Amino acid sequence: MYGSDKAVTDDTDRTEFRKTEKKYKLYYDQNSKRKKQPKQVDLSEVLDFKSFLDSYHQNGELPPEIVVVDCRFDRPVFGLESRPGFYFIPGALSVDEQCRWIRDSLVSFPQPPNRTNHNAIYGPISDLFAAVKERKVLVEDENMPAGLDSGSNGCVGNEDTCRWSFCEEDSVLSRGRSCKSVSASVLLRKLRWSTLGLQFDWSKRNYNVSLFHITRSLMNSVSWQKKLAAPAMPMGEEFQPEAAIVNYFCIRNRWKACDT
Repeated sequence: MYGSDKAVTDDTDRTEFRKTEKKYKLYYDQNSKRKKQPKQVDLSEVLDFKSFLDSYHQNGELPPEIVVVDCRFDRPVFGLESRPGFYFIPGALSVDEQCRWIRDSLVSFPQPPNRTNHNAIYGPISDLFAAVKERKVLVEDENMPAGLDSGSNGCVGNEDTCRWSFCEEDSVLSRGRSCKSVSASVLLRKLRWSTLGLQFDWSKRNYNVSLFHITRSLMNSVSWQKKLAAPAMPMGEEFQPEAAIVNYFCIRNRWKACDT
């Protein structure tokens, strides 16, 4: 770690995750005289579940290590004999469900009382995606005391900073450079995660139980979570989600979101 004279180069000093990450990381050929070219990654040991599914549908055959999990699901669920508890569900979400999930990830999941990575600086931000479509800008209002309810004007707040509110772009330009501001589109591009359900207070290292009745009802309203968790549940038991985190990835201005 920091301050150590010994560089971590031995595989014995790496976790399995780090070793795998290093193996499949994208590297570039720095010796190329032209534009740097990506080096080829060896994927020979990567499991191709799509080919397994095609083979299973054609002739019912699977590689020795791959098994079909008997879990009364509406489609084949695959597992690994050497990794109990691992489940792979091909085509787990339909195209319509994927579109709904993407929409919810941008519209619903960042909504308060859910927290995002922006809370630490700007406090809870409401209707971020709508503000992006309306080309609005988030502006700091030094005259408004912290802790007041912003009402329905798109204000956000943070007990440790001044208040912030969404404004029209033209009104921000008229205030001059002394006004602290950030566009809604920038905030959306920098959205990295949002937490759903029971909210964890990182400063106090505990969960905010005061919002439990609200967040629990929101989590239970997402039926596909229970559906996808069913293969891992004991017979007769139903998955009861209480908290989750959604990670966002922006690749060349194309957004992806994954529930972890």
